[in-house]
Amino acid sequence: MIDMQLVFALKGIMNQKGINQRELADMIGKDETVISRWFAGKVGISRSSVELLEKALGEKLIKDKQHNMKKALITGVTGQDGSYLSEFLLEKGYEVHGVIRRNSSDHRERISHLEGTPHFHLHYGHMEDSMSLVKVVTMVRPDEIYNLAAQSHVQVSFDSPEFTADVDATGVLRVLEAVRAAGLENTCRIYQASTSELYGKVEEVPQNENTPFHPYSPYAVAKLYGYWIIREYREAYNMFCCSGILFNHESERRGETFVTRKITLAVARIAQGLQDCLYLGNLGSLRDWGYAKDYVECMWLILQNDKPEDFVIATGVQHSVREFAYYAFKHVGIELEFKGKGLDEIGVCVSDNRHSVHKKDTSLVGKALIKVSPDFYRPTDVVNLWGDPTKAKAKLGWNPNKTSFEELVKIMVDSDMAKVAGEGAAAKVRTNLAEYLEKGIVK
Repeated sequence: MIDMQLVFALKGIMNQKGINQRELADMIGKDETVISRWFAGKVGISRSSVELLEKALGEKLIKDKQHNMKKALITGVTGQDGSYLSEFLLEKGYEVHGVIRRNSSDHRERISHLEGTPHFHLHYGHMEDSMSLVKVVTMVRPDEIYNLAAQSHVQVSFDSPEFTADVDATGVLRVLEAVRAAGLENTCRIYQASTSELYGKVEEVPQNENTPFHPYSPYAVAKLYGYWIIREYREAYNMFCCSGILFNHESERRGETFVTRKITLAVARIAQGLQDCLYLGNLGSLRDWGYAKDYVECMWLILQNDKPEDFVIATGVQHSVREFAYYAFKHVGIELEFKGKGLDEIGVCVSDNRHSVHKKDTSLVGKALIKVSPDFYRPTDVVNLWGDPTKAKAKLGWNPNKTSFEELVKIMVDSDMAKVAGEGAAAKVRTNLAEYLEKGIVK
C-alpha cells in the first residue's frame, strides 16, 4: 500500500521552504514526472528516495509524533464551518485534509491563511462524483470525517431542487459508501451536518432530538434523507456515524446571500453613506442564532463521545430577524423604530449617533432604512426555530452560550464596517488614479 503520509509530509516541507516540483526533481536528480506520480498516489516513495529527499531537504519526512496524529477529512472545507473546523482541529494537533471542488474560479478566501501550513492538505473531489470521494477517502484513510459540504441556501433549493437533492441527500450516501469501499467502516467516525430546517413547520417549541420532523423546503427534504441514511448505516453496519442538528449559526465568514450577512453588510454601507435602504422578507421570522466558531467545537465533541448519537446544536435562545437588524444598526449608532405590519412594515431612524467620520453632515433621522419586499418571501417559510441543547450540554459538556447574541451581531458588524471602509478606500484610490491619468499627471 502506498504510504500517503510520506507524500503529505513532503508537500508540507516543500510549502514551508517554497520549493516547487521542478526544483525538487533537480535537487534529487529525478524526472519531474516521478514527483507528480508520487503526489497523485500512483506510485510509492521508495526507501532510497526517502533518504535522498531527507538529505536534500535537511529534514525528516516523518517525525515520530506524526505517527500518532489523528487524521480528519472535511468536505465543504472552504465554507464558513469548514474553515473554523480546520483551525480548531489543527490546534488540537490533527492532520487536516479538505475536499475542494475543481473550479475555474477560486473560492478559498476563508482558508487561504491555512494553505502551506504543516498538516493541512487539500484534495479535489465532488459530492456528485462517488469515484472522486472513494479515491480521496482511500488515499487519506481518515480517523474522522466531517461532512459539511452542501447546497445550504433554502431559497436556492426552490430554484435548484434537483441539484440540492443530489448534493445534500445522495452526497451523504456517497460519503458513507466511500468509507465502506476503503474498508474503514470499523475505524472511521463520521459527522453529518444536519439542520434545524428538518423541523420546518414546527410541531413543538423548543425543538430537541425527539421533536417530529416536518421539512418545509427542498433543502430540508434533502437533508432529511441525509439524516436517515446516517441512522440506517449506523444500525445496519454498526458504523460510528452521527448527525449534528445545527440551528442557525453565523459569523463574519457567513456567505453574503444569507440574511444575517445581508443585514450587517447593509448596515455598514448605510452607516458609511453608500446605501440608502435595506430590503428584507419576513421580519417576524424567529431563529436560534449562534456563533459558528463555537459550534464547530460541538461537532468535534460529538465524534469524541463513547457511542454514536445525534445531537441538537443550538443556543436555546430565540430572536427575530427584526431584532437582529435592530441590534446591528444600534451598534453603529443608529436607533430604529419599527412601524406598520407585514409588507407595510418599515424601520425608521429615530436617532443618528454615528461616528463623525461616517456621518458626513447628513442625518438619517426620519428616513426609512428598512423596508419589506415580497420578493424575499419563500413559497413555504419556516418561522419559528428554537433549539434545546440540553442533551449536548449534559452528555458532551458543551457550552452553547460562549458568545451572546449581541456579541455575535457586534462581531459581524465590526467586520463588515472594516470591509466596506476598505472597499471605499480602494475605490477612492482607483478614482484618484483615473483622474491623474486623465490630467496627464501620472504617465
